Amino acid sequence: MSREQRDALDAMLRSAPRSETPPTPEEQRTGFATAITRPAPEGVATRRTVLGGRPALELEPAVVSGQGRLLYLHGGGYVIGSPDTHAGLVGELARRAGLRTVSVDYRLAPEDPFPAAVDDGLAAYRELLATGTDPRDLVVAGDSAGGGLSIATLLAAREAGLPQPAAVAVFSPWVDLTLAGESIRSKEGADPIFVEADLRTYADLYVRAGDRAHPLASPVFADLTGLPPLLVQVGANEILLDDAVRLAGRAGADDVEVTLDIGPGLPHVFQHHYGRLDEADAALERAAHFLTTHLSAGRPDTDRFEPAH
Repeated sequence: MSREQRDALDAMLRSAPRSETPPTPEEQRTGFATAITRPAPEGVATRRTVLGGRPALELEPAVVSGQGRLLYLHGGGYVIGSPDTHAGLVGELARRAGLRTVSVDYRLAPEDPFPAAVDDGLAAYRELLATGTDPRDLVVAGDSAGGGLSIATLLAAREAGLPQPAAVAVFSPWVDLTLAGESIRSKEGADPIFVEADLRTYADLYVRAGDRAHPLASPVFADLTGLPPLLVQVGANEILLDDAVRLAGRAGADDVEVTLDIGPGLPHVFQHHYGRLDEADAALERAAHFLTTHLSAGRPDTDRFEPAH
């Protein structure tokens, strides 16, 4: 059944029309929202809020385990996407992990280019700590550009002298805006969603004439020393495969505990297709287990984190 599901998904993704003229960012945002958006799963309540000065979406499962919190950063090439487009994926991860979750609507390019997204990620993370969230009770996750942004946010937090969270999980992370990964070319035929030109367009809008190898734009070139345990999930049929592989290798070289999870025959952020793709459900279950395993549990109240004033 799984092979049939993968083949059906690949065919569906390949059937999406491609415009002969490049769409505007606004047109891309509208099309992405139409194609991707799934509502939060049944049993996951949502509420609009503000975090770090940015709009955000809180997602709370009916069954919550412990004090844990999840900060999520959505994908979309730093140009498209929002907490609303990702409410289904994020809500499903929150439900499986039993975690109160907040998904941040960080600023997008071209209106707000690099490093605006990193600034917003750091502001959200900083506010969670400042309002009493123990970093040992906090985990971070993101997909695609949001995966790269998750790593960049933790690098910025490290440089700001803030404690690291308990763990971070990234799905199909985009961590090299120089597009140096060999799979960007070798996997182009296998990838049913992207070609190299798509990534180059997003990088142009986000970094403009800046340094695309800057560690906060392309964390694969960063020193990752001191980051928390890292889970990297990626599909074998995507041009960003090498971004994920090289990120895991960089993390390992920098003495970070890392798990690399490659799904054979799977496309970019295949986790979006939970409920209709067995591998998506299994991957989200593994991600939820990874995050909750690394969260603190059973510590007495006297051992709680006290935020700086």
